[in-house]
Amino acid sequence: MVALLLGLRPVPGRAQTLAADSAVLRLSEFMGLVSQYHPVARQAALNPERARQEIRQARGAFDPTLNGKYYGKQLKGTEYFHDWETYLRVPTWFGIDVKAGWDRGVGPYVNPQEYTATGGLSYVGLSVPLGQGLLVDERRTAVRVAQALTGLAEAERRAIRNKLLLSAAKDYWDWALATERLRLLAANERVAAVRFAATRQRVLAGDLAAIDSVEAQAELQNRQGQRAAARVQSQNAALVASSYLWDGEGRPRELPPTARAQPLPPALAWRVLAPDTLAALAAQAQQLHPDLLKTRVKQVQLKLESRLLLNKLLPKINLDYNLLLPGQPFALENSPQPFRGGYSTNNYKLGLSLAYPVLLRAERAKRQLNQLKLRDAGFQLDQDQRLVGNALQTAANDWQALVEQLRLQQQATVNYQRLRDGELIRFDNGESTVFFINSREASLLAARQKLAELQAKYAQTQAQLRFAAGVDVPVTE
Repeated sequence: MVALLLGLRPVPGRAQTLAADSAVLRLSEFMGLVSQYHPVARQAALNPERARQEIRQARGAFDPTLNGKYYGKQLKGTEYFHDWETYLRVPTWFGIDVKAGWDRGVGPYVNPQEYTATGGLSYVGLSVPLGQGLLVDERRTAVRVAQALTGLAEAERRAIRNKLLLSAAKDYWDWALATERLRLLAANERVAAVRFAATRQRVLAGDLAAIDSVEAQAELQNRQGQRAAARVQSQNAALVASSYLWDGEGRPRELPPTARAQPLPPALAWRVLAPDTLAALAAQAQQLHPDLLKTRVKQVQLKLESRLLLNKLLPKINLDYNLLLPGQPFALENSPQPFRGGYSTNNYKLGLSLAYPVLLRAERAKRQLNQLKLRDAGFQLDQDQRLVGNALQTAANDWQALVEQLRLQQQATVNYQRLRDGELIRFDNGESTVFFINSREASLLAARQKLAELQAKYAQTQAQLRFAAGVDVPVTE
C-alpha cells in the first residue's frame, strides 16, 4: 500500500488518485507517511536548523574584523597629509578584544597625534573592560540566549508534530469507524433483502398475511437508505484521511476507492491503563511537555538578561593598551636600530575611559521590569503545570471509562443478538411477526454501531493520552 502511495506520478493540475487496491492501509503506515512527508511535519523539522543558525548568527559577534581607512589632502599643488589606519580586531569570549594594526601619518600638515615615521607605526594590544562587560556583555548573552532557544525550537517542533499526528490519528479512526458502519449497514441490508424474499414467498403460499410482506419491504427500503447514507459518510471520511497523504516530492496523494483502514481495536486490545504507566507519563509530562519547556526556556532567557542588566549598573571603564613598533607591520629588519629587538613595554600607547550615569534610572527600571517578567513566567509555569496534569488525568479517566463502557456494550450487544435470535425462533414457530423481528434487529444494529463508536473513541484516546503527556505521539499501533 505504501509503495502505491509513493510510486505513482501525479496528474498535472490535481492530486493523483492511486491505482485501485484493496489492501489495508494500516495505522503505522499511515502515520509514518504523515510524519515523514506532510508539509506541516516538514515545516516543523525546520525549527532545529533555524535555531542552529540563530546560534551561528549570535556567534558572529565574535568574528574577527579587518578595518582600514585612508585620508589624504592636496590643494593647489600643496600636499597636506596622508593618513592610513589598518587594524585587525579579534573579540574573545572573556570580553577582552585583541587588536593589531598599522598606522601611517605623513605630510607637512599631518595632525601631530597621528604623525609617524615614513615606514609607519605597527602595534599590538588589548582592549579590556574593567566595569561593564568584564563578566558578561551583550555578545555573550546573545549566544547563551540563542543556545537556550535551541530547546524552545525543539519543543515547538514536537508540539507542531504531535498536534498534526493527533489530528491524523483521530481522522484515521473516524475513517475506520465509517468503514465499519458501512459494513454493518450493508450486512443488515442483505439480511432484510433475504427476509423480504422469503416473506413474499410465504405470503404467496398463504402462510403469512400480506401485511407482513409490506412490513418486510418497507424495512428493506429503510435499510437501503441507511446504507446509501453510510456509503457517502465513508467516502467523505476517506477523503479527509487522504488530505494527510503526500509523497517525497511534496505532491498530494489520494486513497484508492477500495482502500480501507485497519479494523477497529478488538476486545483483546482493550486494556486498563496501569497506574505505573500513568505515573511515568505524568513524570515525562513535567519534564518534556512542550508548553512547560517553552516557559522554562523563557525563564532561562530572562535570567540571562537579568545578569546583563545587573552588569549595566556598573560603570563603563575601558582600558586600551598597545605596544608600538615603528616601521612596516612585523618587519623588524626595516625598523630603526633601537626598535629591532621587537615590541617593548617602553614603547606603548595607553588609554583609559570612564562613563557612569549618575541616577541610573533607565538601568534600574529595565532590571525591575525584567524581575517582573521573571515572576510572571514563574506564575505561568505553575499554571501550565497544573493544566498539563489535569489534561493528562482527563485523558486517563477517559481511557478507563472507555474500557468499562466497551465491556458493558459488548455484553449488551451479545444480549441483543440473543433476543434477535430468540425472536427468529418464535417467528419460525408462528409466534411472532416481521415487525417484532425488525425491531429486534434495529436494536442489535444500534448496539453494534455503538460498540464500533466506542472502539474508535478508545483508539483515539490512546493518541490523546500521549499528546496530553507531551511525549511523541507514536506512529505505530
